[in-house]
Amino acid sequence: MNGSWHATIIGVTAAEPTIVATSGGHRVGARTRVLFDALVHHAVDLSGVHGRRPRVLYLGTAVGDAEHVTARVAEAARVAGFDLTPLHLFPMPNVDDVEGTVLGHDVVWVMGGSVANLLAVWRAHRLDEILRRAWRAGVVLAGVSAGSLCWYEGGTTDSFGPELRPVTNGLGLLPYGNGVHYDSDGGRRPLTHRLVAEGVFATAHCTDDGVGLVYRGTELVEAVAEQRGKGAYVVVRDGDRAVEERIEPRLLPAPPG
Repeated sequence: MNGSWHATIIGVTAAEPTIVATSGGHRVGARTRVLFDALVHHAVDLSGVHGRRPRVLYLGTAVGDAEHVTARVAEAARVAGFDLTPLHLFPMPNVDDVEGTVLGHDVVWVMGGSVANLLAVWRAHRLDEILRRAWRAGVVLAGVSAGSLCWYEGGTTDSFGPELRPVTNGLGLLPYGNGVHYDSDGGRRPLTHRLVAEGVFATAHCTDDGVGLVYRGTELVEAVAEQRGKGAYVVVRDGDRAVEERIEPRLLPAPPG
């Protein structure tokens, strides 16, 4: 199976709906608090931009559009050579034309935080519908943690408190469950297995920290990583139990800086 994941990546372009769902994308910089790591750069590469600076839309809804987080992400974009626009929804949208703003970018990068709050706020502003149209139009949708879970049917979250609980009202662009931080949060794997075994999700796609999953349409075409030794996983239902298969990610080149 591992070979088939790699064989199907050839020809992926942003002319097709593309999602990069990750448990990574950021690293600590020597001169700045945050730098964009290889997973963000890969999402930009998949957009097919050339001859100009990539345009990245930043969605920090899951952290309440916190200004200090936006400032750090903006600095990371400056260092990476990207033009970054934050789309804030608190206390109101910071642009007149939300849909035009989204469609005018190459990549949407969604920050982690509370996926439950993110989904509620997006739906209040009909951003869920706009993002679906952007995905179909070739804007690469990407993000970390909550910014990964949101694209799926749902997954495991700490949005409701320290004890992990399922969230099942994701955007559903990807018809699977999602498990993030699979290696760093010990409760994610058993809860994901239980949800699959119980039929809440027919299948779940999961990532260790530093790993991303690339989709063309709704098909998983490749797992990629910005750290060595990390894995991706597909969990499927077999009778009344869950069975997990590991996918070895392709290690991405380290970005400059």
